[in-house]
Amino acid sequence: MKILLFIHSLHYGGAERVAMNLSSEWVAQGLDVTVVTLTSTASDFYALHDSVERITLDLAGGSGGLAGAIFANARRMLALRRVLRQVKPDVVLGIETRPSILAILAGLGLPCKVIATEHIHPPMLFEGKLWEFLRRWTYRFADKVVALTQKSKLWLQDNCNCKAVTVIPNSISLPIPVVEPIVPPQQVVGAGRRVLLAAGRMAEQKGFDILIDSFGRIASDFPAWDLVILGDGHDRDALVAQIAAAGLSKRVLLPGQVGNMPDWYERADLYVLSSRFEGFSMTIVEAMASGCAVVSFDCDAGPGDIITHGHDGLLVRQVGDPQELANALSTLMSDDEMRALMAARARAVVERFSVARVFSMWRDVFTQTGVKPSGIIDRPSVRVTE
Repeated sequence: MKILLFIHSLHYGGAERVAMNLSSEWVAQGLDVTVVTLTSTASDFYALHDSVERITLDLAGGSGGLAGAIFANARRMLALRRVLRQVKPDVVLGIETRPSILAILAGLGLPCKVIATEHIHPPMLFEGKLWEFLRRWTYRFADKVVALTQKSKLWLQDNCNCKAVTVIPNSISLPIPVVEPIVPPQQVVGAGRRVLLAAGRMAEQKGFDILIDSFGRIASDFPAWDLVILGDGHDRDALVAQIAAAGLSKRVLLPGQVGNMPDWYERADLYVLSSRFEGFSMTIVEAMASGCAVVSFDCDAGPGDIITHGHDGLLVRQVGDPQELANALSTLMSDDEMRALMAARARAVVERFSVARVFSMWRDVFTQTGVKPSGIIDRPSVRVTE
């Protein structure tokens, strides 16, 4: 069986990491896997398994005005269609909204099955009038649409006139893959310090501005704790300025992008997710699997599907409220026994989102589209790390 994944890039990000994990696992299960990106390999953060074929279209970049955007995306769609004719995959998987739309259009009239996927709760991220229209118009032609949560599934059914929607969460397997760059925690934070950890792109969605505000409200109550935010992005300069203005430069640390997340989860005393919206936060799952209690906004969508409030973490219902987040953080930062109990319970997330369980769902999706998943090894799956 041949499967082709189409994604904008392999930059640093959750969807890109999912593409890496899916392709690696399917190769390990005996599939013939190709990953196609609009960008070149020069900007890659994630490395694919050696057995995954990589094709780059080199058609990324902005375009001026509506006419320019239509022309640029027509070129991308036609370039992808040429690849589909060449590779002849049984299944094409679009990763995120825009690649999914282009994959559906490129696959029209070809024998391959096309699966669209959403990695953010759709109504929380406006894609622009053209793309929103195209999603409503094209998703009905997909052989299957995969969402990460039940809430996203219902939205897609109601707004995109597509009934063949399946919920498949992201999977977790230990050990968590390690890639470059390697940034040892001891180079950033002192051995005697407690660590409140966060990670992700430095963009408005992730709410790091709210998190810094929240930490500033309780920092004097917890002098042994530092906030470490891993990642990079367009908002970095604004966050640095916010930290300086709050007088927290020695307490809020921004090491940048790191590839050795397992070391950081092990070093963390508590993990926090401050996102205004999500799809399905892999950092929450990874932190819990690594034995961290988690505090998270109960945003649309994902955290509420992962965390059981009061059992293995805390959910903050008032999304975007810095004081409510500060209160929840204080609850666990001040109670070592409760934090340790929740951390121990959190490890059960490995079974709930295991590779074997999640990939059996993908096998069912392939079967439902009419593709016989031949070549897949019928065994509990083992993650192949780079």
